[in-house]
Amino acid sequence: MRFSWFRSTCLGVLGVAIAAPASAQALAVAESHFDRGRADMLAGRYETGCPALAESQRLDPRPGRLFTLAECEAKWGRIATAVARYNDYLAMVDRMSEAERDKQSVRRKIALGQRSALAPLVPQLTLSLPPGAPAGTRVQCDGMALEQPSLGVALPVDPGEHVVTTQAPGGAVTETRFTIDRSESKAIVLEVKPPAGAKPPPAKPPVPAPAPAPDQGPSGLRVVTYVAGGLGVAGLIVGSVTGWMALDASGVAADNCRDVSPDRARCKPDGLDAGNRAKQLGLVSTVGFGAGVALAGASALLFLLEPSPRRQPAPEVSWELTAGQAGGGVVVRGRW
Repeated sequence: MRFSWFRSTCLGVLGVAIAAPASAQALAVAESHFDRGRADMLAGRYETGCPALAESQRLDPRPGRLFTLAECEAKWGRIATAVARYNDYLAMVDRMSEAERDKQSVRRKIALGQRSALAPLVPQLTLSLPPGAPAGTRVQCDGMALEQPSLGVALPVDPGEHVVTTQAPGGAVTETRFTIDRSESKAIVLEVKPPAGAKPPPAKPPVPAPAPAPDQGPSGLRVVTYVAGGLGVAGLIVGSVTGWMALDASGVAADNCRDVSPDRARCKPDGLDAGNRAKQLGLVSTVGFGAGVALAGASALLFLLEPSPRRQPAPEVSWELTAGQAGGGVVVRGRW
């Protein structure tokens, strides 16, 4: 038992002795990276300064180094990365004790202000695979793999040029390059090359255009409107023609009759026939005018009452006037 305890103690001391130099060396390297990175940042060499500060933070995480790294990213223009660094710094400060937080009060105030100013300027990028992309297609943005939950949604990215690659299982790599500005939102449907020998998806048959609705002809109300209008016009024509004929017959009767009074008259045979014909034509004229006016008014009223007339070929209505010594008339022909 004593030997076992002694052996364990020795091994523990030996482990500490071995680990201590490695830890000290990591601290020294981290400090060297921080000094060099901070110097490059102050000189405006952000492309070398920011990576050096990031390596220093990775080797020896400290709130001061993380804050300096966030400042370097912001000055470099990588505002999406800077906002993420400020968030990490603020989260680290929130986990500190009250005394430690007091030491970070100035940096914390600057980080909150920088985050509020930069967050609205961060570009948003939405990457999507095309319909029918093979299962297992890999997507990388600037070397970072994007899984399915990161596709089809807006993601924050740094302004500038980006490179996105896609690769279907067994297929060739397809590269897409683009630039995005501050505050810009961009959506890109990526291209995916199918594997060699893969059959393209069958094309969808074209959707036939809907057939036009069959012509059902004019509505019943419109037909009645046309018929009433045609008969009204015909009645007016019959009234006019028969009225003119009645006047002509009255003139003939007046020339062949004498001693004309309300009860009697002395007329020649031609005058008697003309008088009888004038009475008949006058009655027809009166009836024709009255019916024509009534039917024309009814046609106009029906036309106004129809709710939504459909586009139809105009009906063809024709009439033929007939007249003679014994009377006259109108023959109406129509097609609806």
